[in-house]
Amino acid sequence: MPGKIPKKFIDDLLSRIDIIDVIDARVPLKKAGKDYKACCPFHEEKTPSFTVSQDKQFYHCFGCGVNGSAIRFLMDYEHMSFPEAVKDLAQRAGVTVPHDTQYSDDKPDVTAPLLDVLGQADRFYRRLLREHPQAHEAIDYLKRRGLSGEIAADFGLGFAPDGWDNLLKAVGTTEDARAALLAAGLLVKKDAGGYYDRFRYRVMFPIHDHRGRLIGFGGRVLDQGEPKYLNSPETPLFHKGRELYGLYRARDALKRTGRALVVEGYMDVVALAQYGLDSAVATLGTATTRDHLERLFRYVPEVVFCFDGDRAGREAAWRALENGLPVLHEGRQVSFLFLPEGEDPDTLVRKEGAAAFGARLKAATPLPDYFFQHLADQVELSRLDGRARLVELARSHLSKMRPGVLRQLMVARLAELSHLPVAELSRLLETGERPATLAVQRDIRRPAGGQARPSLVRTAIALLLQHPELARTVVDAGAEFRALAGRPGVELLFDLLQVLRDRPDIKTGFIIEHYRDSEHQRALEKLLAWEHPTLSGDIEAEFQGVLEQLRREALGAETERLMDKDRLSGLTTAEKIELKRLLAQKSGGQSV
Repeated sequence: MPGKIPKKFIDDLLSRIDIIDVIDARVPLKKAGKDYKACCPFHEEKTPSFTVSQDKQFYHCFGCGVNGSAIRFLMDYEHMSFPEAVKDLAQRAGVTVPHDTQYSDDKPDVTAPLLDVLGQADRFYRRLLREHPQAHEAIDYLKRRGLSGEIAADFGLGFAPDGWDNLLKAVGTTEDARAALLAAGLLVKKDAGGYYDRFRYRVMFPIHDHRGRLIGFGGRVLDQGEPKYLNSPETPLFHKGRELYGLYRARDALKRTGRALVVEGYMDVVALAQYGLDSAVATLGTATTRDHLERLFRYVPEVVFCFDGDRAGREAAWRALENGLPVLHEGRQVSFLFLPEGEDPDTLVRKEGAAAFGARLKAATPLPDYFFQHLADQVELSRLDGRARLVELARSHLSKMRPGVLRQLMVARLAELSHLPVAELSRLLETGERPATLAVQRDIRRPAGGQARPSLVRTAIALLLQHPELARTVVDAGAEFRALAGRPGVELLFDLLQVLRDRPDIKTGFIIEHYRDSEHQRALEKLLAWEHPTLSGDIEAEFQGVLEQLRREALGAETERLMDKDRLSGLTTAEKIELKRLLAQKSGGQSV
């Protein structure tokens, strides 16, 4: 049986990593007091409720409740397994996970069966493009689109023939296989029972994630049926808002050129690659998201969006710009290439050739220019109220940008257009947040009607989790609170105090990793997110007050136990002395 990664290694690793760096590289954070905030990457929201604490090395969303350490964030955001997340952080920290220990996640890998059937389906579709009686229809279509056999093979194109159950019969030979095919999005369940193939009479484009794993398919219909393009649905492996078609294949080209070209369809990616322009990727039936951009910026400093020049293309470009502003800062560039109406990258590169298309790329419109051009087209700059309108339109967008040189330069450009001082514009940006924001967040944290008074043990654990340094004030919990053993939460309190004594410098996020997969994990995660009125103010005084009350309860419980024993069977001499001491302390108001 493979063993777990040693907890000491996890603790040491997390002490070398700053969770702010890990999350900020994927979700741009903004300083808010002593913590950092952002809109939660795990649910849709307009008001930021995702908070990251540098002191505690812990994140928490007050909207949806997700929380954890840097490891948990990588597992949830990047869909990594536990060992993969540890390896990623170890590489960042410049340390090596020990090779003399085998590591595995105790939880079953639910994606393994999906990866298996996706691989079988891929081989099935590729074989049918060569062998099926209808294969010539798919091949003729690809030839009409100008694709060579070499490029089709390079991208692993396949064929799903006409019929309701070709894949089902070939791969879904057992109930487990059918369940995996359904979970992988390759089958659809009938209302009356049974299954049918999702992809029928389509050219098949395998979709890989950034690690090269086959996670889904896209299919282009061969007749006039709808939809023309069909992607796999959302599955445990496939998340269209995070994945980009062709990214894994384009890695070397991205490093070589330093620029990524984002197009709208996988046929565009394949056609451009055939002409040597192999740094193109495509979104998968969705608008470009922040996740898409953050992933691309890990490979290149420049991203060029390529859209049709019609109204739909410009609307898509503006959505991409809106999502790009929060992740854009100095060192990163975004540009927009608008093609002649009626053209797409696939048709244009065949008409003009690679060199002409490459020249268009170099002449793409920089994001700042497109931003002000788009807004200026909506106002009349010769009018005072038109310039005021421009400021209002721009302010909401610029306020989303990370503070830095690029934002300052864009504010300076807005000042030129509006004839306002830069200092005044900067002040408007800084005060753009509504004062009610903090009150809203407090409402999220504390349900209407308040909360019932917590137990002393629960409060003590919550205080220790959120402020681990408080453990230094506890001398000997085992002796002081021995009489409370058996009460709910006391065992966890004792264990937590022992952990904090062994690691006096431990952070909140590390504590959660220490208790990963234990019976206490869920309770601790809830207490980490818990904000009761008693947990504000003078934290150390509050904690000492809780300890004092626990001491009194322990004193009462031990006194009662000895008195009951005296009535039933009598006490030993030592117990009589102890009872007398306890009664004296109780009457004198002293603690044990």
